[in-house]
This record gives sequence, C-alpha cells and structure tokens, in this order.
Amino acid sequence: MEKASMNTVDQVGRTALIVEGGAMRGVFSCGVLDHFLAENFSPFDSFWGVSAGASNLAAYLAKMPKRNLKIYLDYSRRKEFLSLRQYLRGGDFMDLDWMWKITLEELGIDKQALQADSRPFFMVVTERNSGKACYPTPNVEILADTMKASSALPILYRHGVELDGQRYVDGGVADALPVAEAIRRGAKKIMLLRSRPQSYRKGADKHKALLKYLLRDTPDLIPAMLTRSERYNQSLELIANPPQGVEIIQICPPEEFKLKRLSQDCRSLEQAYELGLTTGKAAITRWQQG
Repeated sequence: MEKASMNTVDQVGRTALIVEGGAMRGVFSCGVLDHFLAENFSPFDSFWGVSAGASNLAAYLAKMPKRNLKIYLDYSRRKEFLSLRQYLRGGDFMDLDWMWKITLEELGIDKQALQADSRPFFMVVTERNSGKACYPTPNVEILADTMKASSALPILYRHGVELDGQRYVDGGVADALPVAEAIRRGAKKIMLLRSRPQSYRKGADKHKALLKYLLRDTPDLIPAMLTRSERYNQSLELIANPPQGVEIIQICPPEEFKLKRLSQDCRSLEQAYELGLTTGKAAITRWQQG
C-alpha cells in the first residue's frame, strides 16, 4: 500500500475490479465479493471502490467474508446510525462516526491481510472545496478514515472527513463509476460491480433550489452535486462503448432489483445478499470466458 497521502499510483496493471457504491444497495456487491472469497477468486491487478463499494472491497481484501453483511443487517439498521431527530437538531442524519467506531471495535479489520496485498486499492473521494475526484491508495493506518470519507454523503453527513488537512466527501459525487480513470491508468480488462440494473440511467436533480440551500455552507460543492447525473450517464456511455482494446464486464443486479438506498427491511437486504452470492458465480464464469 502507498503512503498515507493523497498521492496515488499513476499506472496500474491490465486487470481491474471496480465496485460502485449505493448505500444499502451495496449489500448486493457484498454478496458477489463474498462468493469471490469462497472461490479464492482474485485475478485483478488493481481495485477501485466508491462509498459502500470501498467498504465492501476492504472486507474482501482483508479476507473477511460476511463482515459487511453484519453491518448491513445489524449496525446500519440501528437507531444510532440514521436519525432524523439528530439531524434536525444540527447533527448528522447518517452518523458515520458512530458506525466506524463501533464496527472497528466489534468486527475489526485484518490489517495484516491488507498489508500483505501489494496491489493498489483506490478509494474514490471528492474534494469538498472543489468538487473534484481524488483516487488515494491509503495505507492501513488511514484506511478507515478514507473509507469514511468515500461514504460521507453531503448534507446527510455535514462536515466531510479530513485527510491530510483537506476535507473530502462521498466519492460518488465526483466519480461514481471510475471506469475512465482506471482506463487512463492502463486497465484493459475491467470487472464492474454495479448496484443498479443495467438499464438504469440517473435523472437530473429535481430539487435544485433545496440542494443549493442545504449546501450553502459549501458553495464549491454545489456544481458537482448538480451535475452528478451527467457524469454518471457519461460513464455508462463509456461502459457501453469502451475504447478499442478495452473489455468491460458489467455485473448488475436484475432489472427487477428495487432495493432502496436507505432500506431498513432485513428480509429485502438478505435477499439482495443472496442474489449477490448467486450472481458471483456467473461473474466468475464471464471473466474466465472473456
């Protein structure tokens, strides 16, 4: 792993695994990655995670199956994590500080396994004062803080996360599907784990005035927030029409997948995880046939 800084690896190997975020929808990719662990499947030269996808990849690289399933089914559903009352009192609707503290204390993360893997692990974050994407490859000492930054949704988590004197927010704001960046750095065969069905296209924000008001204390973030759908859909166009010599294998939940971003329904989350396990088998086959 690299030094604890915002500098990143400029070139990567030929193969890459990218995992999209999506809050509770990430339980699907959690299932896919747990199947990969069960099959000892890891033929990738680099890893790219966004928001919940970064946390799922961390558990995968730490070789800790079902670690994050416990988070989706238990910790993420506790009243300490999501609280409208707390938000209306000036706190965070999504208490990432509580989440990271309790899960690291009670579940841990295998730092030795992470250190033993020298392949670059990019966690996408967004600079709060510019709206630009950054792709740090943190060492294990700042891994947790970088995961938190990658998941720090503006508005729901008010202040972002400080890394090296700079504040960062959710990576999905600037680059929810970092395929172009992986290609730019040399990836030729990419597996992309999505949290939305393949036909999904992101619609423009319908509440622009409200969004501007809620982000009035971080005005430099407003343009990036208002143009998220454009960048997302541009990434989908690239995925559908990659450059010559580049192969992208999309692994998506089925079209009927309707899990909500902040779903609290345990049965729905369990079903999405099981769907991920089943899909993981097909994903391995597609990769090996590609």
